[in-house]
Amino acid sequence: MKIAIVGADDVGRSLGTALRSKGHTIVYGIPEPERSDERNAKSVGEAVRTSETVILTTPWTLTEALVCEHATDLADKMVIDATNPLNPAMTGLALGFLTSGVELLQSQARQAKFFKTFNSVTVGVLARPDFAEGKAAMLVAGPQGPDKKIVMRLVTEVGFEPIDAGELKAARLLEPLAMLTMQLALGKGDVAFVMARRQPGKDHTTSGRAMAAQEAE
Repeated sequence: MKIAIVGADDVGRSLGTALRSKGHTIVYGIPEPERSDERNAKSVGEAVRTSETVILTTPWTLTEALVCEHATDLADKMVIDATNPLNPAMTGLALGFLTSGVELLQSQARQAKFFKTFNSVTVGVLARPDFAEGKAAMLVAGPQGPDKKIVMRLVTEVGFEPIDAGELKAARLLEPLAMLTMQLALGKGDVAFVMARRQPGKDHTTSGRAMAAQEAE
């Protein structure tokens, strides 16, 4: 798949490295490609136009303007929003709960199909999503259908356990979750959530006690 990563910061480079290792063609879209040391750098417009899928990793203060400027280029493409709508002071979210950053972007590029993922972990976890407790979980918000299955597969290829969080409005919860993750990780190294499941109707406490009793006998 031809994937344009808009932004060549640590997040963009980490995602690009992981996806390139799975056989995808990666190009980075940046405002001044001639000044970049990234070999596969192009202008944002050229990168978007020549790709099938777009991943946004730019700071929020630039993301909204870029989407507005390239709304026509984004038409009919899958767009993965890996950003978080931080306020200019970087102290909290500029949006939240009644809407989300990705919903705002979708409203400005209505012909594209937006998904929210890759936003809720640190760069260190993006590079190494495996923990002793298991693969880090990565939540995905966006419309159901074939495109979402592709996004879920890309999440798997980066190394995460993909979790379907529901429709795009679920991003109203995923963006605050990213703030919580950042707070937990502050000064403590890489932090991620691992998904645990229990089958409905199963009494694991009882079965666990029964197994312990059998072992004691």
